Amino acid sequence: MVGKRICVGWNRLLLCLPIVIFIPHLLSVRELNQETNFGGENKEKPKKFDHLVLGPTAGEGLHDRLQCQGTKALSKMNFGTFLNKSHSTDHVAVVTVFTTYKSTAESRPIDLVTVGNISYDKVDRSMAVLNVFINFIQVNMPQSNVIILTDPASELQLHRDMVTVQPIQGEYSRDKLMLQRIRSYIAFLETRLEKLPQKQEPLTHFIFTDSDIAVIDDLGRIFTDYPNFDLALTFRNNKEQPLNSGFIAVRGTAEGIKRGKAFLQEVLEVYSSKFMKASQMLGDQLALAWVVRSNPNFNVRRFSKREPFLDNTGGVSVLFLPCSIYNWTPPEGAGQFHGMPLDVKGGSFQGIKKAADARVLEFLLILIEPPEYALPNFE
Repeated sequence: MVGKRICVGWNRLLLCLPIVIFIPHLLSVRELNQETNFGGENKEKPKKFDHLVLGPTAGEGLHDRLQCQGTKALSKMNFGTFLNKSHSTDHVAVVTVFTTYKSTAESRPIDLVTVGNISYDKVDRSMAVLNVFINFIQVNMPQSNVIILTDPASELQLHRDMVTVQPIQGEYSRDKLMLQRIRSYIAFLETRLEKLPQKQEPLTHFIFTDSDIAVIDDLGRIFTDYPNFDLALTFRNNKEQPLNSGFIAVRGTAEGIKRGKAFLQEVLEVYSSKFMKASQMLGDQLALAWVVRSNPNFNVRRFSKREPFLDNTGGVSVLFLPCSIYNWTPPEGAGQFHGMPLDVKGGSFQGIKKAADARVLEFLLILIEPPEYALPNFE
């Protein structure tokens, strides 16, 4: 009888033992959650991973995309079948605004991003992306000049064939850069307009782009394929921001430059009066949309279709081109990049400093085959 009571006691103890062990752990987790939610000033934010991880590639098996194969990220089997190797007959220059920002003693330590075995600080990374931008143009638009509008204080020096650095005075601070970009475009067009009567240069059309665009095909063909526009913009099916300012084309005739300049001046006025409080990367796009929508006859439903169209805005013939072809942006986030659609002619890579976007850039570098066009080594 005594033995049975002892057994029953031990059984009860064994049944309670997991609860005794579990309760302290539960309390510890609760305390940890409280510290996480109500932590003091010493709480540190988790450090973002800044290395490019080469693992299994996405996009394999998709018939409508350039395929990913290992770390090379491209199936060359399909490469020659979709890319139009003919070049435009008109002379075209690609223009971008670019500047660098030096760190100060008060600023945070420069973050490094590692791509493969190479680490880049902010300035080197910006220069690497600019050089790749130039490389894409020189391979896929070999007859085109590259013109870089920059802050005179940046002392930017590039010793590259068919590349011109043109300083333009202005305010190039980070929070005013998009506003300054429009001003620089206008100032540049003014100088070109002055040179036309003197016939100092041949007729040249201009494509103004972000400095992180990868030119996949000859963008200059739009001037012959669509001969009746003065200015071209790229659009997407986005109600609030249907227009992307990273691609603006202006026809190089006297009338084309005058009308393009007048259009950009109106955008600048709208930006300055209505959207100065917008995020530094959104003000110009909101101003573009406002100017286009100010035409009461404009049909915004055309933005939902993936087709180019012409419209008249304030006396300017504007060509609207789909972003999905001329200014494609890969989806953000790990595992979201599944290859590039076959009809893309230009790709914009926002936030190229991020490792995920560097993965996309490495993918597209295969399009410029010579090894000397790889990311430069700054070590």
